[in-house]
Amino acid sequence: MIEIVGMHHVSLTVTKLEECKHFYGNILGLTEIERPPFDFPGAWYQIGDQQLHLIAYPESSTFRAKKNIDTKDGHFAIRVKNYDAAITCLRENNVPYFENKGTKSGFVQVFCTDPDNNLIELNIEGK
Repeated sequence: MIEIVGMHHVSLTVTKLEECKHFYGNILGLTEIERPPFDFPGAWYQIGDQQLHLIAYPESSTFRAKKNIDTKDGHFAIRVKNYDAAITCLRENNVPYFENKGTKSGFVQVFCTDPDNNLIELNIEGK
């Protein structure tokens, strides 16, 4: 059996690197960290003990074909400290979102997409 100790990172391929860096760094407020000198562009962000790695890959496409926000599509989730502040930030930055307050998971969710249509869940315990 493989003994798992935790999740290290999620990697997303993007075609709009600068727009995505603005989204993750300026809108979501993630801290960009140094990345190795790979022979392709990208950006790394620290999220608590985990990381998000953006890989600029022009030939790539998101695993989501549709533009609407569907909570059953593949996504990653980020726990936020203040749900209302997250909603306000998305609204102020004209980021479309979907609130899922009727979830049975025990936490409230809001879903949005980055400039390359990758789906992201922001959630907070209870609410």
